[in-house]
This record gives sequence, structure tokens and C-alpha cells, in this order.
Amino acid sequence: MDNDIGVKFIDGARAIVQPDDGTAPVRELIDGAKRTILLKMFTFTIDDIAESLIAAQKRGVDVRVMLNPARSSGSRANDDMRARLHDGGITVAWSSPAFAVTHEKSMVVDGRTAMIATFNYGEKYFTATRDYGILTEDTGVVAEIEEGFHADWERREFAPPATGPLLWSNRDSRVLMCAFIDRAKHTLDVQHPKFVDATVLERVVQANERGVRVRVLCGGKHGISAWDILDTFASLRLMKLHGIKIRKQKKLRLHAKLLLADGKRVLTGSMNIDRSAFDLRRELGCLVDDKEVVERLQTVFQQDWHDGSHYDPPDPLSVHLVEEDDHAHDPELVHE
Repeated sequence: MDNDIGVKFIDGARAIVQPDDGTAPVRELIDGAKRTILLKMFTFTIDDIAESLIAAQKRGVDVRVMLNPARSSGSRANDDMRARLHDGGITVAWSSPAFAVTHEKSMVVDGRTAMIATFNYGEKYFTATRDYGILTEDTGVVAEIEEGFHADWERREFAPPATGPLLWSNRDSRVLMCAFIDRAKHTLDVQHPKFVDATVLERVVQANERGVRVRVLCGGKHGISAWDILDTFASLRLMKLHGIKIRKQKKLRLHAKLLLADGKRVLTGSMNIDRSAFDLRRELGCLVDDKEVVERLQTVFQQDWHDGSHYDPPDPLSVHLVEEDDHAHDPELVHE
């Protein structure tokens, strides 16, 4: 292991699994708010969560919502929701222009509970995609996410601790993800849709080379932009060349971002394995070693792996000729 950077883990957490859990955990968190709600979201289009937020504002909760204005493509998904929340009395702002995109998906309620998620607030993420979330009352973690919200809201610099348990982009997320991979001794399970970072790819390959059993569950072509398709499929082919087992997610679309090490540690959050996610965008992930969280996510991964199919990644130069029709094309779901 080349990376000897220490990592820390969230103290106490609960897992959310989508689409199994639906919007209930999110609405329950909002409905229980008494003083404040701070929400930062990449895409927000779903009605029931919007209504819960508006109801919270009407009963006296100070609700602030920060939305990403546009995708990398320039398309805008949040204009209608911004107007709707504003009309409901909620203070809404666009995310910080310091980042190419704000892809973070987080919420802090009453300065007491935080949610870190891979899912957007859209119907498909609660019904048709594999996604995850973490709920925690770890006081340090909650305070750090709250401070990150205020810094972006006020357009000022934010310098979080460099050793976790939170991973922030564009600061330390690549370093901490590599440290997490480097610590794996026996198993490393990877459930990610795209692979566009040579540094992380090398760490995964090195884990395999030192005897760690590495399994990669990918989403095939689903949601991979033309810009990212060359790197993603070249990376998948390189991993396969080194003997890493690769399967493709079935039944559900893959939107999750999950690393599981040794059946004991989890890394999940908004960032894809992608240079832009590490270097240009606002992203948030977390490190968890809570036994119940790890066991639940390991069980879900194992079932998805069992349900998945062996995948031979196509030549990246001809991948555009390959038809993958197990999911209908969704132009609104492109992995940022």
C-alpha cells in the first residue's frame, strides 16, 4: 500500500437504499424539523418532497435550498422547482459559481441530523435506480456539512479537515478514495457507473495485484456521455485484462457510487470516479464503518452482483455501435 494517509469514519449512521426505501426517509427527516433545514441538491423535480419542504416553511422552519443551475450540457432541470419553492416562501439560491457543477446531495436538519446521498430528488431515483444514502447525527460531521453549506451559500472559501470522515470535492476526495482502496486487505467491491480517473483506476488494479478480490459492478453504456465513454470502457477493459471480475447491473439502472472494503468499511457519496468530480465540481462523500450500515449495503451489493450479468466491455472506439437495450434511453440521466 503506497498511501499511508489516515482516514476516519462517521460515528453512528443509518443506511438508505433506493428504490427500496423510497422518499419516506427524506420526508420523515423534513417533517421532523423544528428549526432549520439546509438542502443542497443537483436535481430536484419530485412533488412530495417539495410539499414537505413547503409545509415545514409554513410551520415556521427556516428552510434554505441551494440548487445547481445547469448540467454540464447546459440543460436546466431545476428552474421550475426553484420557482415553486420560492412561491412557497422558501429561500432558494443557485449553487456557488466557484464550481463547474454542484453535484452534492446533502441535507442538514436542526443542526442535528445530516443526510449524504447518491440520489437526486427525482421520481426515477426513488423507483428505478440503485442509489444509497447515509443518515447520521455525528456532531462533527453534521457541523462540517452545515459549514460547507453556509460557505457555498455565502460564496466564500471552505477548508474542511483533510482526513475525513467526509470527502469534499474539489479538495481531498481523490486522496481519501485512494487511501480507502489502499487499506483494503481481502475484498474490494466497486459499484460505480463510470471510470474516468487514471489515479483511482491504478489503485484498484494495484489492490487486485496484491491479492485483494476485486469485483466491479458497472452500468454498461447507460448514462455514459460521449465525452466519458472512451475512458470508461478503456478502464473497464484494463481491469478485466488484470483479472478483475466485471458484471453489469441488471433490473435497476445503476446510479449509485459505492466502495466496500473487507466487509467492514463503506465509501459512498455523490462523486463518480471521474476527474471532474474530483477536481472541478462540488461533491460530498463519506466513510462509514458502522456494522449495520456495512452489512445492509454489502447484502444489497451481493444481491445486485448475483442479479447482474457477466460483462465483456466493448472496444471504446466501437462502443457506439453496441446496442444495450435492457433499459430505455433516458436523456435526462447522464452521469455527471
